[in-house]
Amino acid sequence: MTTRCKWPGNDPLYIDYHDKEWGVPLHDERALFEFLSLECQQAGLSWITVLRKRENYRRAFHDFDPAAVASMSDDTIETLLLDAGLIRNRLKLYAMRSNAVAFLAVQKEFGSFDKYMWSFVNGRTIDGKRTGMGDMPATTPESDAMSKDLKKRGFKFVGSTICYAHMQATGMVNDHVHDCFRYRELTA
Repeated sequence: MTTRCKWPGNDPLYIDYHDKEWGVPLHDERALFEFLSLECQQAGLSWITVLRKRENYRRAFHDFDPAAVASMSDDTIETLLLDAGLIRNRLKLYAMRSNAVAFLAVQKEFGSFDKYMWSFVNGRTIDGKRTGMGDMPATTPESDAMSKDLKKRGFKFVGSTICYAHMQATGMVNDHVHDCFRYRELTA
């Protein structure tokens, strides 16, 4: 029997996400933009809600190509507000475009978004050393610093809790519990 973190429960989509993506160190620019964008859509909602709509977001937002998203028109975004496959929150959908613009500015300044984001953890995955779900914080000093700097650069929906969730998802922190098979695989 495979032992994994308890949060995916029995949901096959959640289990697949946990087993293949969550906590894997991510350095691909487009994928980092996708994860940050989806985390921003999550604000106030559960991650599974967003995960179930992920393919719709990929379709609606040019497979998370930051340059294409940055050039989306108001008319296009207004049309997307009618799409039941998305979270129809005007501020969140417009934030996708403004975050794409800020993303491109960070790429230009730092050479890559990857280099910028991973600088908050000194380029290395932090071992969360979690023994259970109760050990996981909602924020850390690193996510606080990331949030503050992203906001300064014009990003929206990037509070410290969202930033910490992003850090977990993209492997900046390994928050798999110690008895989870993925913890062992990702620390090997």
